[in-house]
Amino acid sequence: MMKNLQKLGKAMMLPVAALPICGILMGLGYLFAPAAMGAPGATEGFMYVLGVFLIKAGAALIENMAILFAIGVGVGLAKDNDGTAGLAGMVSYLMITTLLAPGTVQTIAPGMIASKLNEIAFAKVGGNAFIGILAGIIGGICYNKFRNTKLPDFLAFFSGKRSVAIVTAVVSIVVSAVLLFVWPVIFGGLYALGNGITKMGAVGAGIYAFLNRLLIP
Repeated sequence: MMKNLQKLGKAMMLPVAALPICGILMGLGYLFAPAAMGAPGATEGFMYVLGVFLIKAGAALIENMAILFAIGVGVGLAKDNDGTAGLAGMVSYLMITTLLAPGTVQTIAPGMIASKLNEIAFAKVGGNAFIGILAGIIGGICYNKFRNTKLPDFLAFFSGKRSVAIVTAVVSIVVSAVLLFVWPVIFGGLYALGNGITKMGAVGAGIYAFLNRLLIP
């Protein structure tokens, strides 16, 4: 169990490695264009334009961390770090986020978004890092299990690594069906945990830092 968790932790470090440059770019951007975050400052001129440019550059990765997790975790969990696992992770992410999108849920199970919290939960599926990590795990596991699959001659084209994306899509459909009922509960727990830590002030920040450090081992 611990070995698998350590492997997942190492896999997660791959996309996390992109975060420092995001912080640097956005930090410099807000330094040059403080008005972009509501602070007093100029709203025109070269420095403002440069600042906004850097902010958008950093936000391009921050706002798509779920996708980076889906690809990075998939590749990190693959036994040979093959890019096929990253593609499988992306397939799983697109499948899950599409099947659990509010419009889809409203059509297939309207009762699931009857409450406001559930409605928010499904609205937050797209771009959610937790979903990205889950998709990466699915992609990595499917790659490790099916990368050497041998099919009959008339389906030989889909043998080996080409079968991984197909199997991943099928598995993701099943996982989406489960998440249709489980995701609102998970989201509610994450929401309550985040709110609880935020309201604790400095103590909450300390708890967050401590838990963050636990990712290392």
